[in-house]
Amino acid sequence: MDISFKVNHPITTDQFIGLLESSTLGERRPIHDRECMEGVVSNSNLLISAWDEDLLVGIARSVTDFHYACYLSDLAVHKGYQRSGIGKRLQSLTQEQLGPLCKLILIAAPAANSYYGQIGYTHNDRCWVLDPGATIGN
Repeated sequence: MDISFKVNHPITTDQFIGLLESSTLGERRPIHDRECMEGVVSNSNLLISAWDEDLLVGIARSVTDFHYACYLSDLAVHKGYQRSGIGKRLQSLTQEQLGPLCKLILIAAPAANSYYGQIGYTHNDRCWVLDPGATIGN
């Protein structure tokens, strides 16, 4: 298997949705909302992708300032390519694009929660999420 990795290589919305569907991440993303998915792809400012020839088999999609914080929003690897080191390589390549003080931040999928501690991430229980439609009150 000869996988190539690319930094900020253009991907289509259909390629992105197809990868999410072929990984476990599609279950937790609004893949049936095309407008949302188009916005997700077009507004990311760091995309590291893994390719098996013309097939997108992995992605690390981030929003970052490159200096202080990088939010790794999506890390997805096609089910047929998992456990081959692609996910780790995507994260390493993401980290290589960042400044020396930039933190890599993510919210783990429930099934992957134990994975990140094993590869060097520190657990932080201070994350807060405001769901769409929720009102900020006093």
